[in-house]
Amino acid sequence: MNILTNLLFPKSKQQANADTAKGLPALNRNPRGIQIKSAPEIEKMRRSGKIVATVLKEIQSITKPGMTTADLDEYAEQRIREMGATPSFKGYYGFPASICASVNNQVVHGIPSAKQVLRRGDVLKVDTGAFCDGFHGDSCITIAVGDKVSKDAAKLIKVAEESLYKGIEQVKAGAHLMDIAGAVEDHVKANGYSVVEQYTGHGVGKNLHEAPSVFNHRTKWMPNVKLKAGMTLAIEPILNAGSKHTRVLRDRWTVVTVDNNLSAQFEHTVLVTKDGYEILTDRNLV
Repeated sequence: MNILTNLLFPKSKQQANADTAKGLPALNRNPRGIQIKSAPEIEKMRRSGKIVATVLKEIQSITKPGMTTADLDEYAEQRIREMGATPSFKGYYGFPASICASVNNQVVHGIPSAKQVLRRGDVLKVDTGAFCDGFHGDSCITIAVGDKVSKDAAKLIKVAEESLYKGIEQVKAGAHLMDIAGAVEDHVKANGYSVVEQYTGHGVGKNLHEAPSVFNHRTKWMPNVKLKAGMTLAIEPILNAGSKHTRVLRDRWTVVTVDNNLSAQFEHTVLVTKDGYEILTDRNLV
Protein backbone atom coordinates (compact mmCIF):
# COMPACT_ATOMS: atom_id res chain seq x y z
CA MET A 1 0.00 0.00 0.00
CA ASN A 2 1.64 3.19 -1.18
CA ILE A 3 1.61 6.52 0.58
CA LEU A 4 0.69 10.04 -0.54
CA THR A 5 3.88 12.00 -1.14
CA ASN A 6 2.45 15.09 0.56
CA LEU A 7 2.64 13.20 3.85
CA LEU A 8 6.41 12.78 3.56
CA PHE A 9 7.41 16.42 3.81
CA PRO A 10 8.07 18.26 7.11
CA LYS A 11 5.02 19.94 8.60
CA SER A 12 4.00 21.75 11.73
CA LYS A 13 2.75 19.86 14.77
CA GLN A 14 -0.64 21.51 14.25
CA GLN A 15 -0.87 20.28 10.65
CA ALA A 16 0.37 16.80 11.61
CA ASN A 17 -2.30 16.57 14.32
CA ALA A 18 -4.93 17.71 11.82
CA ASP A 19 -3.84 15.01 9.37
CA THR A 20 -4.05 12.36 12.08
CA ALA A 21 -7.56 13.53 12.96
CA LYS A 22 -8.54 13.03 9.32
CA GLY A 23 -7.20 9.47 9.41
CA LEU A 24 -3.95 10.24 7.59
CA PRO A 25 -0.67 8.71 8.82
CA ALA A 26 1.73 11.39 10.08
CA LEU A 27 4.81 9.66 8.70
CA ASN A 28 7.25 12.49 9.13
CA ARG A 29 6.79 12.42 12.90
CA ASN A 30 8.30 8.94 13.19
CA PRO A 31 11.43 9.48 15.31
CA ARG A 32 12.92 6.05 14.66
CA GLY A 33 14.22 6.80 11.17
CA ILE A 34 15.31 4.04 8.80
CA GLN A 35 15.33 0.65 10.48
CA ILE A 36 18.02 -1.95 9.80
CA LYS A 37 16.56 -5.38 10.44
CA SER A 38 18.46 -8.02 12.38
CA ALA A 39 18.75 -11.61 11.18
CA PRO A 40 15.87 -12.79 13.43
CA GLU A 41 13.72 -9.89 12.25
CA ILE A 42 14.45 -10.70 8.61
CA GLU A 43 13.29 -14.27 9.21
CA LYS A 44 9.99 -12.92 10.53
CA MET A 45 9.66 -10.68 7.48
CA ARG A 46 10.26 -13.68 5.24
CA ARG A 47 7.28 -15.35 6.85
CA SER A 48 4.95 -12.36 6.44
CA GLY A 49 6.19 -11.89 2.87
CA LYS A 50 5.52 -15.53 2.05
CA ILE A 51 1.95 -15.20 3.31
CA VAL A 52 1.35 -12.16 1.10
CA ALA A 53 2.91 -13.90 -1.91
CA THR A 54 0.72 -16.96 -1.35
CA VAL A 55 -2.48 -14.94 -1.10
CA LEU A 56 -1.76 -12.92 -4.24
CA LYS A 57 -0.81 -16.00 -6.23
CA GLU A 58 -4.07 -17.65 -5.21
CA ILE A 59 -6.12 -14.54 -5.98
CA GLN A 60 -4.56 -14.35 -9.42
CA SER A 61 -5.60 -17.95 -10.09
CA ILE A 62 -9.20 -17.64 -8.86
CA THR A 63 -10.11 -14.23 -10.29
CA LYS A 64 -12.64 -14.52 -13.10
CA PRO A 65 -15.41 -12.47 -14.70
CA GLY A 66 -18.57 -12.33 -12.60
CA MET A 67 -16.76 -12.22 -9.26
CA THR A 68 -16.90 -9.06 -7.20
CA THR A 69 -13.99 -7.30 -5.57
CA ALA A 70 -15.71 -8.01 -2.24
CA ASP A 71 -15.43 -11.74 -3.03
CA LEU A 72 -11.66 -11.34 -3.44
CA ASP A 73 -11.38 -9.34 -0.23
CA GLU A 74 -13.24 -12.01 1.73
CA TYR A 75 -10.99 -14.71 0.29
CA ALA A 76 -7.82 -12.76 1.06
CA GLU A 77 -8.75 -12.08 4.66
CA GLN A 78 -9.70 -15.70 5.26
CA ARG A 79 -6.42 -16.98 3.83
CA ILE A 80 -4.29 -14.44 5.69
CA ARG A 81 -5.88 -15.45 8.99
CA GLU A 82 -5.66 -19.18 8.19
CA MET A 83 -1.89 -18.77 7.83
CA GLY A 84 -1.59 -17.20 11.27
CA ALA A 85 -1.40 -13.54 10.31
CA THR A 86 -3.71 -10.54 10.39
CA PRO A 87 -4.50 -8.25 7.43
CA SER A 88 -2.20 -5.23 7.46
CA PHE A 89 -4.66 -2.96 5.66
CA LYS A 90 -7.96 -3.62 7.44
CA GLY A 91 -8.60 -0.80 9.88
CA TYR A 92 -5.39 1.00 8.89
CA TYR A 93 -6.36 4.63 9.39
CA GLY A 94 -9.92 3.57 8.76
CA PHE A 95 -9.43 1.53 5.58
CA PRO A 96 -12.32 -0.98 5.63
CA ALA A 97 -10.85 -4.00 3.82
CA SER A 98 -7.97 -6.46 3.66
CA ILE A 99 -7.06 -5.68 0.04
CA CYS A 100 -7.05 -2.63 -2.16
CA ALA A 101 -8.93 -3.56 -5.35
CA SER A 102 -8.56 -0.92 -8.06
CA VAL A 103 -10.21 -1.49 -11.44
CA ASN A 104 -9.22 0.07 -14.78
CA ASN A 105 -8.87 3.86 -14.26
CA GLN A 106 -8.74 3.40 -10.49
CA VAL A 107 -5.09 3.91 -9.60
CA VAL A 108 -4.73 2.81 -5.97
CA HIS A 109 -6.63 2.27 -2.71
CA GLY A 110 -9.85 1.02 -4.31
CA ILE A 111 -12.30 -0.22 -1.68
CA PRO A 112 -13.67 -3.71 -2.42
CA SER A 113 -17.41 -3.76 -3.04
CA ALA A 114 -20.16 -6.28 -3.70
CA LYS A 115 -21.32 -3.85 -6.39
CA GLN A 116 -18.00 -3.97 -8.27
CA VAL A 117 -18.53 -6.93 -10.60
CA LEU A 118 -15.46 -7.85 -12.61
CA ARG A 119 -15.78 -8.10 -16.37
CA ARG A 120 -13.67 -9.85 -18.98
CA GLY A 121 -10.94 -7.43 -20.03
CA ASP A 122 -10.82 -5.43 -16.81
CA VAL A 123 -7.42 -4.34 -15.49
CA LEU A 124 -7.48 -5.18 -11.77
CA LYS A 125 -4.87 -4.08 -9.25
CA VAL A 126 -4.83 -6.13 -6.02
CA ASP A 127 -2.65 -4.84 -3.20
CA THR A 128 -2.49 -6.59 0.17
CA GLY A 129 -0.41 -6.94 3.30
CA ALA A 130 -0.03 -9.39 6.18
CA PHE A 131 1.15 -8.75 9.73
CA CYS A 132 2.84 -11.77 11.32
CA ASP A 133 5.20 -12.08 14.29
CA GLY A 134 5.33 -8.30 14.59
CA PHE A 135 6.28 -7.53 10.97
CA HIS A 136 4.46 -6.62 7.76
CA GLY A 137 4.74 -7.88 4.20
CA ASP A 138 3.31 -5.77 1.35
CA SER A 139 2.82 -6.54 -2.35
CA CYS A 140 0.64 -5.72 -5.34
CA ILE A 141 -0.17 -7.34 -8.68
CA THR A 142 -2.16 -6.31 -11.74
CA ILE A 143 -4.48 -8.95 -13.18
CA ALA A 144 -5.94 -9.14 -16.68
CA VAL A 145 -9.44 -10.36 -15.81
CA GLY A 146 -10.47 -13.28 -17.98
CA ASP A 147 -6.87 -13.58 -19.18
CA LYS A 148 -7.69 -11.30 -22.08
CA VAL A 149 -7.41 -7.53 -22.27
CA SER A 150 -6.84 -5.09 -25.11
CA LYS A 151 -3.38 -4.91 -26.66
CA ASP A 152 -2.91 -1.47 -25.11
CA ALA A 153 -3.86 -2.75 -21.65
CA ALA A 154 -1.64 -5.82 -22.01
CA LYS A 155 1.35 -3.63 -22.88
CA LEU A 156 0.67 -1.33 -19.92
CA ILE A 157 0.57 -4.30 -17.54
CA LYS A 158 3.74 -5.77 -19.03
CA VAL A 159 5.70 -2.52 -18.77
CA ALA A 160 4.46 -1.94 -15.21
CA GLU A 161 5.84 -5.30 -14.10
CA GLU A 162 9.07 -4.76 -16.03
CA SER A 163 9.54 -1.36 -14.38
CA LEU A 164 9.29 -2.94 -10.93
CA TYR A 165 12.10 -5.36 -11.75
CA LYS A 166 14.17 -2.62 -13.38
CA GLY A 167 14.03 -0.84 -10.04
CA ILE A 168 14.71 -3.96 -7.98
CA GLU A 169 17.78 -4.74 -10.09
CA GLN A 170 19.41 -1.57 -8.75
CA VAL A 171 19.11 -2.69 -5.12
CA LYS A 172 22.27 -3.52 -3.19
CA ALA A 173 24.21 -2.10 -0.28
CA GLY A 174 25.96 1.08 -1.39
CA ALA A 175 23.43 1.97 -4.09
CA HIS A 176 21.06 4.91 -3.66
CA LEU A 177 17.30 5.38 -3.77
CA MET A 178 17.54 7.50 -6.90
CA ASP A 179 19.19 4.56 -8.68
CA ILE A 180 15.87 2.74 -8.21
CA ALA A 181 13.82 5.78 -9.16
CA GLY A 182 15.85 6.49 -12.28
CA ALA A 183 15.66 2.92 -13.55
CA VAL A 184 11.89 2.86 -13.11
CA GLU A 185 11.33 6.29 -14.65
CA ASP A 186 13.54 5.62 -17.68
CA HIS A 187 11.77 2.36 -18.53
CA VAL A 188 8.31 3.83 -18.08
CA LYS A 189 8.97 6.90 -20.20
CA ALA A 190 10.77 4.91 -22.89
CA ASN A 191 7.52 3.02 -23.39
CA GLY A 192 5.36 6.13 -23.58
CA TYR A 193 3.70 5.96 -20.17
CA SER A 194 3.66 8.30 -17.20
CA VAL A 195 4.82 7.65 -13.63
CA VAL A 196 2.33 8.58 -10.93
CA GLU A 197 4.28 10.96 -8.69
CA GLN A 198 1.67 11.61 -6.01
CA TYR A 199 2.11 8.17 -4.44
CA THR A 200 5.31 6.42 -3.52
CA GLY A 201 6.88 3.28 -2.10
CA HIS A 202 8.24 3.14 1.41
CA GLY A 203 10.16 1.28 4.05
CA VAL A 204 8.28 -1.59 5.66
CA GLY A 205 8.82 -3.65 8.80
CA LYS A 206 7.28 -3.31 12.25
CA ASN A 207 5.18 -0.56 10.69
CA LEU A 208 3.39 -0.85 7.37
CA HIS A 209 4.84 2.51 6.35
CA GLU A 210 8.35 3.41 7.49
CA ALA A 211 11.21 5.57 6.27
CA PRO A 212 12.57 5.94 3.67
CA SER A 213 10.17 7.01 0.93
CA VAL A 214 10.93 5.11 -2.27
CA PHE A 215 10.16 7.28 -5.27
CA ASN A 216 9.57 6.03 -8.80
CA HIS A 217 10.91 9.18 -10.44
CA ARG A 218 13.95 11.36 -9.95
CA THR A 219 13.42 14.16 -7.46
CA LYS A 220 15.51 16.66 -5.52
CA TRP A 221 12.86 17.07 -2.85
CA MET A 222 13.80 14.01 -0.80
CA PRO A 223 17.18 12.71 0.46
CA ASN A 224 18.98 10.33 -1.90
CA VAL A 225 19.44 7.72 0.81
CA LYS A 226 22.34 5.28 0.55
CA LEU A 227 21.11 1.71 0.88
CA LYS A 228 22.44 -0.52 3.65
CA ALA A 229 22.15 -4.26 4.14
CA GLY A 230 19.14 -5.03 6.33
CA MET A 231 16.88 -2.31 4.94
CA THR A 232 13.48 -3.55 3.74
CA LEU A 233 11.71 -1.56 1.06
CA ALA A 234 8.30 -1.70 -0.59
CA ILE A 235 9.09 -0.80 -4.20
CA GLU A 236 5.89 -0.08 -6.14
CA PRO A 237 5.83 1.78 -9.45
CA ILE A 238 2.43 2.99 -10.66
CA LEU A 239 1.99 3.65 -14.38
CA ASN A 240 -0.75 5.56 -16.16
CA ALA A 241 -1.51 5.20 -19.85
CA GLY A 242 -2.22 8.94 -20.03
CA SER A 243 -1.65 11.80 -17.63
CA LYS A 244 0.32 11.23 -14.43
CA HIS A 245 -2.22 13.26 -12.47
CA THR A 246 -4.84 11.71 -10.21
CA ARG A 247 -7.74 12.66 -7.97
CA VAL A 248 -9.38 11.09 -4.91
CA LEU A 249 -13.05 10.09 -4.92
CA ARG A 250 -15.59 11.02 -2.26
CA ASP A 251 -14.88 7.85 -0.27
CA ARG A 252 -11.53 9.54 0.57
CA TRP A 253 -9.58 6.44 -0.48
CA THR A 254 -10.10 5.49 -4.11
CA VAL A 255 -7.67 7.28 -6.43
CA VAL A 256 -8.49 7.58 -10.14
CA THR A 257 -6.77 8.98 -13.22
CA VAL A 258 -7.92 12.49 -14.13
CA ASP A 259 -8.33 11.57 -17.80
CA ASN A 260 -10.06 8.21 -17.27
CA ASN A 261 -7.12 6.31 -18.79
CA LEU A 262 -5.96 2.93 -17.48
CA SER A 263 -3.46 2.47 -14.65
CA ALA A 264 -1.30 -0.51 -13.60
CA GLN A 265 0.89 -1.28 -10.60
CA PHE A 266 3.21 -3.96 -9.25
CA GLU A 267 4.93 -4.07 -5.86
CA HIS A 268 7.32 -6.26 -3.88
CA THR A 269 8.80 -6.11 -0.40
CA VAL A 270 12.56 -6.25 -0.98
CA LEU A 271 15.44 -6.87 1.43
CA VAL A 272 18.71 -5.05 0.76
CA THR A 273 21.68 -7.42 1.04
CA LYS A 274 25.42 -6.86 0.87
CA ASP A 275 25.65 -8.05 -2.73
CA GLY A 276 22.16 -7.36 -3.99
CA TYR A 277 18.61 -8.08 -2.89
CA GLU A 278 16.08 -10.69 -1.82
CA ILE A 279 12.44 -10.41 -2.85
CA LEU A 280 10.48 -11.32 0.29
CA THR A 281 7.13 -11.47 -1.52
CA ASP A 282 8.28 -13.57 -4.48
CA ARG A 283 5.27 -15.50 -5.80
CA ASN A 284 7.55 -17.88 -7.69
CA LEU A 285 8.74 -19.34 -4.40
CA VAL A 286 5.31 -20.32 -3.03
